[in-house]
This record gives sequence, C-alpha cells and structure tokens, in this order.
Amino acid sequence: MIRSLVSLSALLLAACLPVGASAEPPVWVVRDADSEIVIFGSMHILPAGVDWRPDALDAALAKADDLWFELPMDAASQAEVGRAAQAKGYLSAGQTLTDLMGPKDGARLRKVADELGLPMAVLQYLRPWLAEVSLANAMFMKSSASRQEGVEAVVERIAPASATRRAFETPEQQISILADTPQADQIASLRQTLEELEQGPGAYDDLVRAWAAGDIRALEEEALEPIRKTSPVLYRRLIIERNVRWVEAIKARMAGSGETVIVVGAGHLVGKDGLPARLRALGFKVEGP
Repeated sequence: MIRSLVSLSALLLAACLPVGASAEPPVWVVRDADSEIVIFGSMHILPAGVDWRPDALDAALAKADDLWFELPMDAASQAEVGRAAQAKGYLSAGQTLTDLMGPKDGARLRKVADELGLPMAVLQYLRPWLAEVSLANAMFMKSSASRQEGVEAVVERIAPASATRRAFETPEQQISILADTPQADQIASLRQTLEELEQGPGAYDDLVRAWAAGDIRALEEEALEPIRKTSPVLYRRLIIERNVRWVEAIKARMAGSGETVIVVGAGHLVGKDGLPARLRALGFKVEGP
C-alpha cells in the first residue's frame, strides 16, 4: 500500500500538490533545561513549487547542532540502497509473481504495469515488496513529483554545513524491514497497492492534503489505517518497531545538550504509536498537536 509506506524515505512516497500551493505541516518541539529537538514529518517526494516550509523549521535549522534523517543522505547511502534491494528483491529461480498471486491478480498486475510503462518481463521476477516499490516509483516518474523536491532533500540542501548529519538507520536495515516481512504480508500489501493504483491518484492526493493542512487525524487515517487493516505485521515492522528504536535514540540525545532537528516520514509522528505520543508517555514535554 503505497500511501502507507510513507515512512520509508529511501524508497517511497508522496503525492502531488498543485505547483504554487502553500502548506502548513505540523511541527513538534521537545525541550528540557539544555536541549531542544524540533521534529518535522516528511513527504519524501513532492513536485517543484510547493511552499511547505514552516518558519519554525527554518528557524530550527539555522541554529541546529545536528540534523537527523531516517537514512544518511549522501550518495554512498543511496547506492547502498540499490545494492541491498538488488540482493534481497528477487524471487527464487523458477518462481514468478503470478505464481504467488494467482492468475487473476497476475492479470491485474500486468495491466497496471503496462499503464505505468513497467516491463512485466522484469516485474514478474521481483519479490512482492520490490514489485510494490517499483510500481510506486513508476507512478511518480509519470507525475511532476521528484525526490529532489521532497522534504529531506530540501532540508539537506538548506541546512548549515556546520550541523552534524546523523541517521536512525542504515540502508541495509531499512531494506530488510520490507525484505524480511513474511511473504503473505508482502503479497497482501502488493494487492492493496494494485487496488489503489486502479482507483487513480485520489488516495495519494488525500494523504498529501492532510499533511499540508496539518490535519493530524486525517493524516493518521490516510497514512496508517490502510496498513493496519491489510497487514498488522507490516504495520508493526514499519511503524511500531522503528519508532521504539528511534525513541531510544531521542532519549539519548535529550540526555545531552544542544539544538537538534529530526526529519522523518510523517506517518511516524501521528497516532498512539507515533514518536510524539511515545515521548509524552515517557514524561517529556512535547509541544505540538
């Protein structure tokens, strides 16, 4: 389910806002006596010309001592994503996606792939998780959106060079989240993505509109509810387990001092399993919705 994979910055996702549109995405702030952490939810792919940068984020970046992303933002990290996907993304010899999904869903996959310009001769031999990612990437290539206009890429460009870059995960860890998910859950997610692609761009537009408006309830509904219903296992792997690990890193940072900015997928920041809720449960004062 493409819109539910908002947390995987190296791979997916976002949708398109009209060029020239403005947005007011939410910002969270965690403070103690000698530390301040500003947390911002990302859309990883956006069209050019979207005015999404809140003043609070710009001010925090200007004074940041360190800047955290899901993944390192350098070229070496991006190359490692590709290598890890190549190593973990193909079916065993003799298997095809149609074999796994059945002829009816195989025909749906072929139709969607043809519409997106993806060769079925290649897609057929991908594991379900990588087929889903490939469909998402093909969809965005047909739109005006790009990763270079996404939140992380823009933040990386505008943040001062003096801010130390850090990451919560490695490329290998992030790819493994999907690659090590049980095959049945991968197939369920791929089927849901096919359904969303068959319905057109409405679901993705709804997701980005919710983010742009700072509508936390709608953002949770659009980003998280589909994956909760389709695959609780994948929801646990994509959202819950990662947030648990990231909160530990944030706790360690709060034990020190200084100014920090964190930019992660917006789906990690909403709902009872989100980072703000988890930090509040631990007793931290968190400003924001």
